[in-house]
Amino acid sequence: MGIEPTTSWATTRCSNQLSYAHHAAFVLLFKGGQNYRSYLSQTSCKVPQRTHFIFACSSVIFSMRLVSRYIIKELILPFIYSLMIIVMMLFINFFLRAIDRFLGKGLNIFTILEYLFLNLAWILALAVPMAVLIATLMAFGRLSEDNEINAMRASGIGFTSILRPALLFGLFVCLSLTYFNNYVLPEMNFYARLLQGDIHKKRPGLDIEPGHFINNLPDYSMIIRQENDGLMDDVRIFSKENKEIQTSIYSKTGELKTLDDAIILMLYDGEIHELKLDDYSNYRRINFERHKIIIPADDLMLARRDTSNRSDREMTIPMMLNKQANYKHRSERVKERIGRSIKKVIGDSLVPPSLAAAELVIEDYRSTVLNDTSLVPAEQRRKERRLKSLERQINNEYRLIQNYQKNQNKYWVEIHKKFSLPVACILFVLVGAPLGTLTRKGGFMMAISMGFGFFLVYYIFLIGGEEMAARESGIPLIGMWTPNVILLVIGIYLTLNTVRERAPLQFRWPWQKTTAEDASIEPKLN
Repeated sequence: MGIEPTTSWATTRCSNQLSYAHHAAFVLLFKGGQNYRSYLSQTSCKVPQRTHFIFACSSVIFSMRLVSRYIIKELILPFIYSLMIIVMMLFINFFLRAIDRFLGKGLNIFTILEYLFLNLAWILALAVPMAVLIATLMAFGRLSEDNEINAMRASGIGFTSILRPALLFGLFVCLSLTYFNNYVLPEMNFYARLLQGDIHKKRPGLDIEPGHFINNLPDYSMIIRQENDGLMDDVRIFSKENKEIQTSIYSKTGELKTLDDAIILMLYDGEIHELKLDDYSNYRRINFERHKIIIPADDLMLARRDTSNRSDREMTIPMMLNKQANYKHRSERVKERIGRSIKKVIGDSLVPPSLAAAELVIEDYRSTVLNDTSLVPAEQRRKERRLKSLERQINNEYRLIQNYQKNQNKYWVEIHKKFSLPVACILFVLVGAPLGTLTRKGGFMMAISMGFGFFLVYYIFLIGGEEMAARESGIPLIGMWTPNVILLVIGIYLTLNTVRERAPLQFRWPWQKTTAEDASIEPKLN
């Protein structure tokens, strides 16, 4: 974009008016009107001035599409590069924390790769918005550093026109991430949780080490002197299956085989010793040439579950709306029960809006009963017992309503998050474009440092809003969209100052004077 039109362009004879007009449009687009008039005076093509201007203006309009494609092209490569770097960093951090789950479990490599692949979903959902911000900072920082944005402005293209294709890029990423968060992410989170639970329940593999006890067999302990490819020498097995009889098995040789749900021990040339613990005189020894032991070992193998129970982060939006409506219906039924109980005891058909209001109603009725001299003491005690029973019931019912409300808020938080995080991609473009233009630095380290800082602050606000909205009194809409509103205000402020071509912030100490004040002070001559 920052190509200087050379003198040879101006002195070359144009083959037709269109190619000449494209040359003129280039000068008009990137070098301004003065260079355009100089170009017209130097060219050897004899074309009417009016034709010059018409073709040049039409080419400027055509070049706007070229500028849009150029801006998007400048964004795509930094976006892919940033996304790969961020995903790699988050993936390495996750792998180092998850590696303890695999060690000693006897898992095959395909199961481990499947678990890692399933957990890439939440990493991508977190990395994409940050990659958009870093890519925008890099692209506009480089364009500003190479004076290409200044050239576009000099040709009459405003900053808002330069920003438009970047916003379209952010919109495309936003829509793609919304689809990903609603359909792909819940499924991968669901199967990742199932696989993680199956791995957690699986016992360590049967690692045979000669001279050491093997204690991870169900109801058995075993020690051998030597082992080679499943063939064992000097095998000793101690049974823990029967608490009343102590059983020990010795054999000269043995062989171990592993099936899908069991371990088979084939023992040769040995003895079985049995001793009743409550009667030491009852001792039995059995010699054998061949003895077979089948040990059920379901938990030594990885059992894959198939369940339909899902958490909020494993549901699509229709699933969560259905759950939310279910909890709302339950709350209404509880309120109906409260109303019937209050009407039965007190006679008031109105349902108090909260537990505190219900307690006030009960206290008012209690004071009325106590002050009613027409009631005999036995009747007052009976009404008091009914009031205490009603009070306990209302406490339990309102506690249940609070629990239902928290569950509703939990699902609403997750619904709003599926949209608020993708929308942040557009807002990060709105913040990153003017910020990159003002810093005039297109390096990766500068972009990732600023991008990480902005995203960290945004994520802290997002987590805080999520915690606030998950409470009973919280409002999910406000909690999940407040960080985006803050980003929108910052983005509009930076964009307006970039459009007006002035620094957004000018900090100075009270004793420091501004540049205008310094210029107005003239040195006094004696």
